[in-house]
Amino acid sequence: MNIFKQFYKSTYSPKDIASFRFQGIGKTILYVFFLTFLSILPSIYYLNTMLNEGIDSTKSIINDDIPSFTIENGTLSAETDVPITIDKGDFSIIVDPTGVITNEDVEDKDNAIALLKNEITVAAGGRIDSYSYSMMEGLTLTKEDFIDIVDTVDGMKGIIIPVISIFMFLVSSAVSFIEVSILAWIGLLLKNFAGRSINYRHLWRMAAYSVTLPTVFFTIMSALNTPVPNSFYINWFVEIIILFLALKELPNEKTNVES
Repeated sequence: MNIFKQFYKSTYSPKDIASFRFQGIGKTILYVFFLTFLSILPSIYYLNTMLNEGIDSTKSIINDDIPSFTIENGTLSAETDVPITIDKGDFSIIVDPTGVITNEDVEDKDNAIALLKNEITVAAGGRIDSYSYSMMEGLTLTKEDFIDIVDTVDGMKGIIIPVISIFMFLVSSAVSFIEVSILAWIGLLLKNFAGRSINYRHLWRMAAYSVTLPTVFFTIMSALNTPVPNSFYINWFVEIIILFLALKELPNEKTNVES
C-alpha cells in the first residue's frame, strides 16, 4: 500500500492503522516526515505571503508613517510617547518604546512585525518568534538602517524562504518523532486496558499513523488562520483515542488460545 493510500485510510480506519504495525520501520519514518511536511505547509505559505506582500508595504510604512527610532544598548527609543500600530490589510507594523505591548498582543495579529521595547517580534501564520535586542550588543540600529535591511531582504527572499522552510521542517520533524514516541509509550498502558499484547516497536508504527487525523485537522485550521482553543489537549486526546481503537482491532490472544 502506497503512502498516500495509507494517509487516506489512517484518517478514518483504526483497523488499517492496526494492520500497518508489521510494515518496515523505514516506511513508517518516511510517513512521519510526510505528515510533518504537510503540517508546515500553511506556515510556509504565510511566510512566503508575508515576504512577498509585506516588503513593499513595510518600506512605505517605515518611510511615511513611523517616527524616527533608535535601538541601542538593548532598548528601543522613538519619537513617540505612545505605542503606534499601523495596519495595512493583513499586515501590521508596531512600534512601542513604552513596553505596553506584549508578545501575546502581537500574536493576535495575522502577520506583523513589532519593534517592542526590548525585542523584535515577528508573527506569521499563527507562529510567533521573538529576538532580543541584547543579541545585537554593541550595535546601533536606526530607522534608515531598517530601510536598508528591508531592501536586502527583498533581494534575498529567494534564498531566505527555502532556508527557513528547511529549518522549520527539521525542527517540526524532531517534534513529530518525539510526539510519536511518547504516544507509543502511552500505548504500552493502553494495551492493558484493551486486553492486547503488543511490543513497543509495533506500537510505534501504529502511533505514527494514529496522529494522522489530528494533524490533518490542525493543518486545515492553520490554513484557515483559525485558532483552536485547548489545541494541545485536543490533539493528544484524539491521538490517544485513535491509538486505543486501533489496539482494540488487534487479535485477542486469550480468545485465540480458547478457540
